[in-house]
Amino acid sequence: MEETENEFSRKFIYLLITITTIISTLLPHVSAVDDDDAAIMAKLAKSLSPTPTGWSGSDPCKWTSVSCDSSGRISSISLGGKSLSGELPSEFNQLSNLRSLSLQRNQLSGALPSLSNLTSLERVFLDNNNFSSIPNPFLLGLTSLQILSIGENPNLPPWTIPNSLFESTALVALLAKQCNIVGTIPDIFGKFRNLQNLSLSYNNLTGSLPASFGKSQIGSLWLNNQLMGLSGRLDVLGTMSQLQQVWLQSNQFSGPIPDLSNCTSINDLQLRDNQLTGVVPDSMISLPMLHNLSLQNNKFQGPMPSFPKNVQVTLGETNSFCNTSPGPCDPQVTTLLEVAGALGYPMTLAESWEGNNACKQWNFISCDLKGSVSAINFGKQNWVGTISPAIANLTALKNLLLNDNKLTGSIPDSLTSLAQLQLLDVSNNNLSGKIPPFASYVMLKTSGNPLLGTDLPSVPNNTSPGGTSSTGTNSPSGGATTTESSISPWGIVGTIVIAVILIVALFLVIYKCYMKKRSGRFKWVSGSQSWKDKEKKDAGAKVTSYDALASESSGQSRDPNSDIHVYDGGNVAIPIEVLREVTNNFSEDNILGKGGFGVVYRGQLHDGTEIAVKRMESTSMNNKGLNEFKAEIEVLTKVRHRNLVALHGFCVDGNERLVVYEYMPQGTLGQHLYHFDEMGFHPLTWKERVTIALDNAPEGQYSVETRLAGTFGYLAPEYAATGRVTTKIDVFSYGVVLMEMITGRGALDETFPEDRIHLVPWFRRILVNRDNIRQSIDPSLDPDTETLESIFKVSELARHCTAREPSQRPDMGHAVNVLSPLVEQWKPTSDEEEDGFGINLRMSLPQALQRWQASEGSTMNDLNTYSDASTTCDTAAFWG
Repeated sequence: MEETENEFSRKFIYLLITITTIISTLLPHVSAVDDDDAAIMAKLAKSLSPTPTGWSGSDPCKWTSVSCDSSGRISSISLGGKSLSGELPSEFNQLSNLRSLSLQRNQLSGALPSLSNLTSLERVFLDNNNFSSIPNPFLLGLTSLQILSIGENPNLPPWTIPNSLFESTALVALLAKQCNIVGTIPDIFGKFRNLQNLSLSYNNLTGSLPASFGKSQIGSLWLNNQLMGLSGRLDVLGTMSQLQQVWLQSNQFSGPIPDLSNCTSINDLQLRDNQLTGVVPDSMISLPMLHNLSLQNNKFQGPMPSFPKNVQVTLGETNSFCNTSPGPCDPQVTTLLEVAGALGYPMTLAESWEGNNACKQWNFISCDLKGSVSAINFGKQNWVGTISPAIANLTALKNLLLNDNKLTGSIPDSLTSLAQLQLLDVSNNNLSGKIPPFASYVMLKTSGNPLLGTDLPSVPNNTSPGGTSSTGTNSPSGGATTTESSISPWGIVGTIVIAVILIVALFLVIYKCYMKKRSGRFKWVSGSQSWKDKEKKDAGAKVTSYDALASESSGQSRDPNSDIHVYDGGNVAIPIEVLREVTNNFSEDNILGKGGFGVVYRGQLHDGTEIAVKRMESTSMNNKGLNEFKAEIEVLTKVRHRNLVALHGFCVDGNERLVVYEYMPQGTLGQHLYHFDEMGFHPLTWKERVTIALDNAPEGQYSVETRLAGTFGYLAPEYAATGRVTTKIDVFSYGVVLMEMITGRGALDETFPEDRIHLVPWFRRILVNRDNIRQSIDPSLDPDTETLESIFKVSELARHCTAREPSQRPDMGHAVNVLSPLVEQWKPTSDEEEDGFGINLRMSLPQALQRWQASEGSTMNDLNTYSDASTTCDTAAFWG
């Protein structure tokens, strides 16, 4: 026993000696930091102010808030919330064993530390500082990174999320709120199998949500309040089963809310202030964990949703629910919403389809006397989607126009059950598959769909070379169709030959008519003579330039009691002396208004004709002024339209350029809005104002580009930079007119305080709430509740029309869609067709001009066309 104890003691002593030897060997390495790391840490200590407490001595491993690994390399720096300032050394990425860096909640500035290729780095906290630049590269080779928090660094320059971040496959949290990120969200999130928290709020991200979100494990998704706004649909949310908190408010997302039945963990869903449409899905209403939901300031449709009592929900007042309380919609409304759903619920429909009666001023929809939907006209809307089989539920439907869109899929077989269907137009889409067998009396238009009918049987062998089958001329669908799949090559050739012959014949007829009408036109000639001298001159005046107009024909006539020469074309040249006399030498007392290129005066010719004389300012007589004058004469000579005041004549005398219009005795719109008392007019009612707004607005989908200038106060901000008037500037001007009609004040009024002189910025400021709008409405309106709601809608339209960014403004077709439901049975003021060189007066002005130019070409050298922009800012000041 004693020997055993001695042996044990001997072994224990030997073990202690061994341990002591090992410790003595290791201790020098633990206490001595790596020299390179020590040098970097010394630079860091010197750059920080104040120097962190406990940062003294030559061994950083012994400093407060600094840790080292067993090899003496810096592994952790933790200085969060120490009120430190200064700039970080550029050598930070040489701390190759660094695993954790915490510098958040300080006042650090300069460049963010370069972290590239720190393969051991796991946690980075740099948020809530004043960093002002980003190193390149920044997030490269961070293969162990789990948490990256760099948010609330608002002084950073614009930067994009680098694709190199996909190397950080262990990422759990990416927190980059308010740090000036721009561009799109890269589609790299399928690499992040562990990502749980993504915060990119308050940046300037654009584009759509990446599809790779669906392959991640994101639970908290914060993308709200982007400066320009993320856009596109939210479909990917339906594939993100781990979602718990979703903040997408204050963006530009559109389309419907997706099916969220797989997202059972969502408890907080913020979707307000977007452009979402469609029916609120039952899958969202029934989310078991949902407690907080915001849907206001969107355009949701269908039944008003009813949520459990434990859900705090905000619906707002802008949505288009069919009823004001929960409950089903009218069956026709339900069907049409299903049809809209197949098209992605376009915003155009969401804004115009309000209430629970589809026959009450719903755009694109017509009804019969029984209140049943009889026609749907979705043609030429450029919509994407499919044709809904639910259309078959509209049993009284006679006409269905879906042409010139981007529809895909097939024509539903259910449409063949529509017993009253007479016309189905699906031409110029991307449809495919077989054509259902419609009744023979259905006019079916399917051309422009290359893949449509590909499953149809081949042409039978007994088809004649001329393309006529012995079994009949109808298509296999049973209806009259424009599909060419059943026509043989010989039939195609024969059709082309016949078409060419018809086109040539038609061209000859048109040319003959054109040449006949051309005999009464004018050409530009020289001459600025007194009226008496002109009477003494013979018809052989020398032609030298385009300073005056004369007739090419011998059909000139003159009334002895008249002051004007009349030509076959119906237009006249009026001497400057006459115009000076009838306007009292252009007296200020006769001023009717001022436009972008001059002043308009009132006058009366000796025969009693009242006129409005537009005198272009001499300062405008540069090339641009001359081109504008030529354009105005050229257009008004050739086109008559209800949106243009009639041209009585013109005058050219030296530098003087004058255009003489018919005088509109009921005054200008401005006089009726701002000076009705002194003019002895009754104040315009709200419906009259909306009707006037519609008669200035083109019925077509788009206005036309122009280079003409307008009146100051009506032109959009970008005009100052480019000098070119586009269709979106046209829309801006229209929005200003709407604001004038609402407020009863002018676009530029120096009688107001300085912050209210300019109408547009002041009016946009007051749109933040309805009380401000109420106080700013023209007092003469004295609106009731119904009228007030109408004014609110027009105010919202005016806000969109005057958006600072052109891309955020609607087209004029949208304006018509918003305004037309506000006036019962509105129609253009003139429904007649006159001889205006074959132009239908029911066309919008741009359509009329485009048709005229297509038929005979334009002689306006520097202008694309003459659009509604000029009538809005100048000539349309006169109305009857």
